Amino acid sequence: MNSSTILEQPWDVVIIGSGAAALASALSAIESTTPSPRVLLVDKCPESWAGGNGYFTAGAYRTQHNGLEDILPVVSNVADDIVDKIDLPAYTHADFQGDLDRVTGDRSDKNLGSYLVGESLDTVKWLKGHGVDWWLSFRRQAYQVDGRWVFWGGLHLTVKDGGKGLIKNMTDAVKKSGCTIMHDTAATKLLTNDKRAVCGVEVQREGKTYQLKVPGVIMCAGGFEANPELRKKYLGPGWELAHTRGTPYNTGDMLAAALVLGAKTVGDFSPTGCHSVAWDANSPKDGGDREKTNEFTKSGYPLGLMLNSEGNRFVDEGIDLRNYTYAKFGRAILEQPGGIAFQIWDKDGQGWLRDEEYREEIVKKIKADSIEELAQKCCEDGLRDSSNFVRTVQEYNAAVASHRQENPDAKLNPAIKDGLSTQSSKTKLNLAKSNWALPIIKPPFLAVKVTSGITFTFGGLAINPDNAAVLREDGSEIEGLHCAGEMVGGLFYGNYPGGSGLTAGGVFGRRAGRAAGERAQRSHRMQRL
Repeated sequence: MNSSTILEQPWDVVIIGSGAAALASALSAIESTTPSPRVLLVDKCPESWAGGNGYFTAGAYRTQHNGLEDILPVVSNVADDIVDKIDLPAYTHADFQGDLDRVTGDRSDKNLGSYLVGESLDTVKWLKGHGVDWWLSFRRQAYQVDGRWVFWGGLHLTVKDGGKGLIKNMTDAVKKSGCTIMHDTAATKLLTNDKRAVCGVEVQREGKTYQLKVPGVIMCAGGFEANPELRKKYLGPGWELAHTRGTPYNTGDMLAAALVLGAKTVGDFSPTGCHSVAWDANSPKDGGDREKTNEFTKSGYPLGLMLNSEGNRFVDEGIDLRNYTYAKFGRAILEQPGGIAFQIWDKDGQGWLRDEEYREEIVKKIKADSIEELAQKCCEDGLRDSSNFVRTVQEYNAAVASHRQENPDAKLNPAIKDGLSTQSSKTKLNLAKSNWALPIIKPPFLAVKVTSGITFTFGGLAINPDNAAVLREDGSEIEGLHCAGEMVGGLFYGNYPGGSGLTAGGVFGRRAGRAAGERAQRSHRMQRL
């Protein structure tokens, strides 16, 4: 069947996007009624860029659970002989909600959050039923401590092959379910009837415009993080310089289309309003790499230091576990002179770095046998003050030594906030390193140049969490229009708990699909009357 024939036939639900939230919406819509509705996914990107931002992630989902009793039945990669070597504490509803409130400064919408947290585990189980191959995240979310796998940070589930595997699992399930997917097909306008309900969507493909009349539209088209002009407009000057981590196709088109209908925006549209990370400064600027995907992330800073181009530290690298800092430290890097920084470690610190992020093939490594030599080499890559760089490291090492003298029994444990600090009665740095303060004294030394990589934007559309319907400014629903994924606003402000974005896409995508499918069924019944 050619593209014109597909676009000219009747559909019950049209989903805009092909990322994890869109795919969850499609699976939910298909199973919402009997008989199943006719579901079409459209995405303006070519098929070679399918998967939205989910493709570029580590495929990690945050969920509440009661420990291994909930997790082991879900995952496929845990051998029987290592179960008793795993330390994985329960991560309760209160833990998840508490982390969401804490890292967002208690600004996250409580109603949205209650749905996200409360339905997280059920959503994970539902996705497993649709073929998602969950793994326990040994590689990214556990350290081996005294012969045991110690999990940390409330984020324990991933997918084989990360985001690539996640999108493949879900896309295979969507195709098997009978949904149709069309790429190179850009949604440009939402169609409404005389009751101000959405009754279709206008799309463009191969130079032709089609108007798809449909009872339910679900927007899962991402935020505006790939649009430098909108980043500058909403997030402020400087954000146009950030590297785009994922798809270059999330440019805010459908956000603009919804605003034409009077949709209400909520959430963080300020300079703190995005997920941004320490990102390889030598990565592509205007979109991710489909092969390397998440490997440009540089998240080894908790066990090292980050210095800006003036040779100064600018964050407490050990203030919290990585899962609660990485999404905001990209902004901190962008705010530095030149929008760059250098992560540094000595021989011992390098032993904790993940190969997928720091192996020779993936990152340019600056190596030296002394801190002075390291500083000089960094000057060839943007460091402006080598003397201050050396002085900063020396002062840090002195503070670490003072803390060790006062706390001789203190021991490194990267799976907890271990209290290994720069702060003692004798010496206190103006900017502490609160945990995992390893001395940087053993050669060879390593530096990696990083910048800010923007992942997704936090500001978005207001929805009714019960059915993911888009709301107007007066709080009424725009009938026939639903929203899930990164287009939803109000959950995250300034930061987020790692892995909660994909989970939110699953939770609200599932609700959007169900609501749109049921609306289509009601529409058919009314037509028969």
